[in-house]
Amino acid sequence: MKKIFLFLSFFNLVIAGQAQLKTTTRCPAFLIDILDGKVNELRSTASIGQIKEKLPCFTSAEVEGGTAKCGGGVFYKDRDIYFFTARDYVEIGPKFKGKLTIPLMGASRGNLFKWLGHPKIKDVNWDAFTTAYGILILYYSKADKVNKIQFSTRSTDTIQLCE
Repeated sequence: MKKIFLFLSFFNLVIAGQAQLKTTTRCPAFLIDILDGKVNELRSTASIGQIKEKLPCFTSAEVEGGTAKCGGGVFYKDRDIYFFTARDYVEIGPKFKGKLTIPLMGASRGNLFKWLGHPKIKDVNWDAFTTAYGILILYYSKADKVNKIQFSTRSTDTIQLCE
């Protein structure tokens, strides 16, 4: 009888030990400071570890080097924002879920001068602006509205974008 009682007690302890509550990883709201080149105080030069610690709700991550397609990074597909850590730039897509300090997403190409001045390099589908921290690249839809943003601490001469 003692053995059965001990067995049942031990069994209950094992079950109780595994029945711990688990918390869901919560991410703070994404705030992108366009003029300072930061996402929630993280620069585009932040490491994978720093990004994961500050913004733990990533959907995927690739370590830098070897087999990583674009050199590695931390990706938030559900929020449409991507950190390319080996190439030191951040990309924000049209379905970005967060806040921009300057409302660039969806802005008309003709209305950007008041915030950014003249672009350093102009193309049919994109403009590159020199900033205090590096470079800001804006891509446009056929209607000439911003639909993708990239920024980096690198210059127009040294940036390597992932295709």
